Amino acid sequence: MLIGEVARRSGVSARMLRHYESLGLVRPSGRTGSGYREYSGEDIRRIFHIESLRSLGLSLREIGRALDDPGFTLSALVGDLIRQTRERIAAETELLTRLRRIDAVDPTGWEDVLQVVALLQALGSKSADARQRAALSSVDAVPVPVEALVEAALSETEPNVAGALRWALARSGDGGTALLAEGLGSPVAAVRERAVQSLAEMPGGEAAEHLRHALASPDIVVRRYAALALGARGVADAVPTLIGMIVEGRNDTDAADALSVLASDTGTADEIATRVLDRLALDTTEAPARGRLTQALAGIPGTTASRALVELSDDGDRAVALTAAYLLQLRDAR
Repeated sequence: MLIGEVARRSGVSARMLRHYESLGLVRPSGRTGSGYREYSGEDIRRIFHIESLRSLGLSLREIGRALDDPGFTLSALVGDLIRQTRERIAAETELLTRLRRIDAVDPTGWEDVLQVVALLQALGSKSADARQRAALSSVDAVPVPVEALVEAALSETEPNVAGALRWALARSGDGGTALLAEGLGSPVAAVRERAVQSLAEMPGGEAAEHLRHALASPDIVVRRYAALALGARGVADAVPTLIGMIVEGRNDTDAADALSVLASDTGTADEIATRVLDRLALDTTEAPARGRLTQALAGIPGTTASRALVELSDDGDRAVALTAAYLLQLRDAR
């Protein structure tokens, strides 16, 4: 079969077939009387083998070794190809992500593009100072894409940088709220904690709703952060978790402060006082926890809290009774 017919049937151009011949990959088995190349059936099978191996990403040099070297280890080469392909996919994915993020800020010119690229690179810097500067400058004329800010916030380990990133996110609008909420379901505890801390600083009802859902999280740390944030926002759903924090002695001072904010509403104040009394009445509530609960009543106004303190001033636990009596004196003095 002549070279033109081989090219037509195989889909490999005559020019490429001549290139294969120059490399020694395929040598036509014969020549016609006029000197034209003539390919045998075995030659054509070899051409198809070459094309199949090329489709796997092998170089022509590697293909020659694979076809002609009896000691060639194909499995090792395939393993290398898998590794190289994964690296290439990761690099292409990173590039695609960067391009999407640049497109998301709708740049008006190359100067904007270059600024965004510089900020993205700074967010990924090994220098904490560089990352912090990038976060603080992200609310300028050309902001960092919110997706990049969320990714940085969920992975940041330096407290000062993390605070700057949360500040930047809080000023970026609601765009990052849903992405942060996804972080609450991360299998990594540190990521879940960063997500709820960031949501706690996000303004608006959407963030508050995600924090409400976080009160049911199986992660106790997430529940505590969510309760503190909701308490500061005046959301009464946080009351049971806040009282639980006081009982457990975990951020109990912050929890008591949050309860006092919630107690600015009369109905919520009575609910808090009632719940505190209920916990005090449980046999499982130990003495240190009873003392903290009594102290928490200091920030709860209203008649229910006052009656609770009167009852507690006669409590069998002397420390509780003295604390309640002292708090009653303070109320009378007001």
